[in-house]
Amino acid sequence: MNFRERLEPRYRAILENYLTKSTEIALYQGHRFSRQAIEQQISPEEIINVHRSALKDLLPDLPKEVLASFDFLLEVMMDYGLAYQEHQSLRDKQFEMKSEIEVAAGLQDTLLETQIPQTEAVDIGAISVPAKQMNGDYYRFVQDQQLISIAIADVIGKGIPAALCMSMIKYTMDSFPELRKRPHQVLENLNRVVESNVDTSMFITMLYGVYDQNQHTFTYSSAGHEPGFYYDFSKNELSEFHANGLVLGVDPNMNYRQFEKKVECGDMIVLLSDGVTESRTEDGFIERSVITDMILSYKDRPAQEMVEKIYRELEKMQKYEIRDDFTLIILKRKF
Repeated sequence: MNFRERLEPRYRAILENYLTKSTEIALYQGHRFSRQAIEQQISPEEIINVHRSALKDLLPDLPKEVLASFDFLLEVMMDYGLAYQEHQSLRDKQFEMKSEIEVAAGLQDTLLETQIPQTEAVDIGAISVPAKQMNGDYYRFVQDQQLISIAIADVIGKGIPAALCMSMIKYTMDSFPELRKRPHQVLENLNRVVESNVDTSMFITMLYGVYDQNQHTFTYSSAGHEPGFYYDFSKNELSEFHANGLVLGVDPNMNYRQFEKKVECGDMIVLLSDGVTESRTEDGFIERSVITDMILSYKDRPAQEMVEKIYRELEKMQKYEIRDDFTLIILKRKF
């Protein structure tokens, strides 16, 4: 005899034991029965119906109003049971999706992993923190004896679609190693790939540059990316680091301008995503002057320490709730 066939007599025995003795053991039997009923997918309304039948047998003189109340409860629980089952089904699907996203996030970390260069000429620090599990920001370093290539990008959008775009960008860049020294051509090639393969509702901003460790120049192009900052050591001044250019994926025939900046000893290049400059509190967006003050206050620290301290301060100002993907890169020419 299976559980369902023994359901009514077994429940009646447990209920009778509890009504006559009211012991902890009797109550434990009820809890155990409940867990077994759930495992056997016995619905709440079935339990109520069994309880009503058992109560009627055990207490035949029970007022009819009490029995009628169980009829009413049974009707209520039929709708409740359906809603509960739907809720459980949605929870199961949500858990499954969460697990898949965790796997995808781990795979993204592996695919987009990049090492921060360690050189005698430049001190480099980088931090990238996703607002959700999947990161819509992307940064990458490629280093040889003379050149350090630096890419920072931001997909206008979040979640899995943005993460997939970042992976596509990474592998497209790896397909054009011969163009590393010509940032404007790197962006033009990427732009054609994005325009052909990415949904028209999604756009990508990007800044790509090459730091020459022998000449100490930074050659770069931008595709609508957030302006960074440049610190001039001789003047102790921090100014915006501008570069014009249309976002990737709009015009396949777009030509990007290339710029070059001479980097002197002690000078500093700050690259970032809009998750840094558009940090906001309950009172509104944090002013850019607040960010520049932070940069200046930590300018004498190692680059990696700088980016981490700035992130911690902005995170604290936002009550530890980052609303957008946050990426910050700092390059400091050593003395």
